[in-house]
Amino acid sequence: MKDFTVPMAIADLVPVACFFLGTQILAGDLGGRMKPLPNVLFRAGSLLVTLAGLFKALYKLLYALGAADLPWMSRQFFTNQALGFLLAGIGLTLAVTGRREQSGEAVGMVFPLVSLIAAMIIGLAAMDASLCFLASRMKRKSAMFCYITSFFLCLGMGYLSTRSFDSGVMNWIAEQVNTVGQGLFLAGCVILHRAGLRDAEIGPD
Repeated sequence: MKDFTVPMAIADLVPVACFFLGTQILAGDLGGRMKPLPNVLFRAGSLLVTLAGLFKALYKLLYALGAADLPWMSRQFFTNQALGFLLAGIGLTLAVTGRREQSGEAVGMVFPLVSLIAAMIIGLAAMDASLCFLASRMKRKSAMFCYITSFFLCLGMGYLSTRSFDSGVMNWIAEQVNTVGQGLFLAGCVILHRAGLRDAEIGPD
């Protein structure tokens, strides 16, 4: 018997919404200047991470309401989140480093080399490092702080995900960590957006 409640399930949607809004801000500011492949990778990866979190939150909600117990909605989370972060991280890194001509080869080489855990860490690190690069170029240390702190909180979420999530206490702890982490990610995106990211140079000098 899982200790899920309706408020817990609703709270689980908050970090999902923060991540989605943050990536939408980035897509709006950067998407028009990305080459097609990095743009598709970033958007597809961001959407996959969002959907992974959304389905997990809906699983908790349906279970808490006694409407259905669909374990696949929870089990898909780790795999889809890891692949989503990897895709988004590769796309954003290719955009800010300017490595466009070899981008197809880079994507093809990465997938066979990483496990799901490594994929999530590499993808998340690539995303936050790329955003810190842009924040540094735009002289927005507050945004860098947000992305760096968000990264380490997400790593903490990775540890918490190894614990039993049937417990209500563990769920609330994980949700609070995740909410703060994704809230900081969103804050960093808002800071860069207000600083003029839409017009900033995103490739190498």
